[in-house]
Formats: sequence, C-alpha cells, structure tokens
Amino acid sequence: MKHGSETASGTHRLRRVDGRHNSLVKELRQAFAHAERTDEGDCAIEGVRIVEEAIRSGLRFKAVFFKESAQSLAKRLLPQIGANVDTLLLPDKLFDGAVPSETPQGVAALVRLKEFSLESVLERVQVGPIMVVVGLQDPGNLGTILRSAEAFGSAGAVLGEGTVSPFNSKVIRASAGSVFRFPVVVAKAAGGMESVCAKLKERGVRLIATSSHKGTALDQAKLAGASAIFVGSEGAGLARGLIAQMDETVAIPHTQQVESLNAGVAGSIVLYEAARQRRSG
Repeated sequence: MKHGSETASGTHRLRRVDGRHNSLVKELRQAFAHAERTDEGDCAIEGVRIVEEAIRSGLRFKAVFFKESAQSLAKRLLPQIGANVDTLLLPDKLFDGAVPSETPQGVAALVRLKEFSLESVLERVQVGPIMVVVGLQDPGNLGTILRSAEAFGSAGAVLGEGTVSPFNSKVIRASAGSVFRFPVVVAKAAGGMESVCAKLKERGVRLIATSSHKGTALDQAKLAGASAIFVGSEGAGLARGLIAQMDETVAIPHTQQVESLNAGVAGSIVLYEAARQRRSG
C-alpha cells in the first residue's frame, strides 16, 4: 500500500533505473549529445525552469528523469505531468553522465517540440519581422535572439546553414523556453537559403541585412512593413552572395571604441526598433 503523502505528490510513479543501457536513458543521452531530435521526433531538455516552461507551453512529454539526490523535485513537478508519461529515477552518476550540464539540477526530459513550416511563418509576416539567422554558432546568442523575437512580436525565425541547432540544450536554456512556443524553421528543411529568399521576395517581404558598420542608421530604417531581418555569424557576418540579395542594410550606431555588438544583442536591438515602429505607426 502506498503512503498517503507519496501518492499525493506522485512520487510513487517513479521507476528506478540503474543501467545505462535502458532504452530511454540511451535516447536521452544521445539526444543531448547530438543536439537534434531523436528518430521519434523528441528533444532533450534539462533543468527545473526549462521543464516547467515546457509544461506551461503545453508540450507533450515522453519521459521525465530525476536524479536520486534531487528526488524532492519530483514532488514539485510530477503533479503537473500527465499520468501516461514515463517517470524514471536514476542514480546520480547515471544521471550526470546523460546530461551535458556541469552542475545538473536533477531533472531532465524528452519532449516533442511543435513543428512549423516556412509557409506558416509567412502567414504571420504582418505580425512582425521574420528573423533569419545564418552561420551563428554561439548557442547563447541564438537563444537570446529567439527569446527577444518572441518578446518583441516577430513572425518567426529561419535558421540557415552553419547555425547552431535550436535543439542544443544551451540554446534552449538561453531562450528561456521561447523555443517551445516561437515558430522556428530550419532553412534546409524549406529547400535551402536560396529557396527561402526567393519565397520571401515572392510574398513582397523586404530583405534587410544587419551590419556592424555600414548601412542605414537603425532609427532611420523603415522596419514597420513586411520584412525579414538577416543576422550573420559573429565573426564573418553574412556571405557576400547573400548580401547581394538584400533590399537594404542597417547598422546600429555605437561608439567607435566598441568594434561591434554581439549577434544576440544586435538582433534584440533591431527587433525592439521594429516593434517600436509598428506601435507608433
């Protein structure tokens, strides 16, 4: 017979797993290692706040994993998670070996992220600009851009070649859960960047590049209409062939002592300015 408090907290649902060859543990470890969806389409996440954001965002959970020394987290989280979800209790060493964080908080999960198409993003283009990110390798910068894009009403994001995976655990953490709700499309799945640009132009979307130094000053640029804002890599920026397709290049004025702003900050400032222009006009 289950103890009353144990039943109320849901911890009776925990199934102890000691072996690293358990199929769900292997799936979690591989999803983190590859920073991509699993064959079944699930994504690995970790941390209390991120798991709670996934719950709040209405994502479908496949399995939740708790570290033995952090078992108290189960009392907090299990009542919020559907009864049909696998819930596993792992020894500390097994849990720590499966997740990438140096200081794991003690909870991880496999969840199904929402999928979006380029067409679904284009249908929202009057809501706000589309963010197109190309060659951005820093997960913190991409996560920041996705978080700002949701905050400032972007229509969605398209991720071009060479860009860090949106399923990278550091991207998910830096986005503070925005990646769970905000429309993100990988350009490769939409026919590649050349095809994406052609489709944007067909729909009358202005292509706007961001630059560290040259271009229309941001406060002088017209960002209120249907537009796509392109952000390049931290070092090289956008490729010349891509810049040649742009309708305009904008630059954020700043002091000469600072060579450039990082991509996350620059993208966020442009998104804020676009939202400001839409509100005022």
